[in-house]
Amino acid sequence: MATAPGPAEGLLAAGQLAAGQLPDAWILHGGDGLLVLDKPAGLLSQPGLGPDLADSLITRVRSRWPEAQLVHRLDRDTSGLILVALSADLHRELSALFAERAVQKLYVAEVRGVPDGPEGCITLPIAKQQHRPPLYGADPAGKPCRTDWRLLAASSGGVSSRLELRPLTGRSHQLRVHLSAIGHPILGDPLYGPPPPLAGQRRLHLHATTLGFQHPDSGRELSFHSPCPF
Repeated sequence: MATAPGPAEGLLAAGQLAAGQLPDAWILHGGDGLLVLDKPAGLLSQPGLGPDLADSLITRVRSRWPEAQLVHRLDRDTSGLILVALSADLHRELSALFAERAVQKLYVAEVRGVPDGPEGCITLPIAKQQHRPPLYGADPAGKPCRTDWRLLAASSGGVSSRLELRPLTGRSHQLRVHLSAIGHPILGDPLYGPPPPLAGQRRLHLHATTLGFQHPDSGRELSFHSPCPF
């Protein structure tokens, strides 16, 4: 398993944001026709509309690998591992692995309070509630979703806890919406998070920590880990 050092505190320095550079420290793996990157919090996975949203991880990657394509995405406020294909054929094959749920994805989050029990499963369907900013919520008419969680640790007095999260589906804002819906929002979440004082964190406490899959061409098992930066 390869391990990333990770950007300090998982945050993007303002100077790096302006420069639009791709630090070598963000590149955990380069080979097998793909890249595994350790994205900092505060950087878009792909550019948005408007000049103020032009900078993104894939924009920076394409300055060195013009043919690069994102295989999946992380929210701007989420840090951690993200997969990039360096050819159209491999992009199609890796995307199929995600669609078939053949990729191991683990996240770590710090949330308000302590859930009941050592582990559980959230299956609330999710739908978009508004467009600008894009907000999602639990909705019986929404798309089916599933998030498995496991309690890793709880703070003294039960003010907060650390969870391992395994999303079995990949809906937008899924982990953030699911945890907020069960009364344990992720700390530092500007959209679904708890009110002050717990919301005073400098960043969203959600990190994509593990990514594992079988390479569709070579058949080799690949596994990557990024230590939680908060």
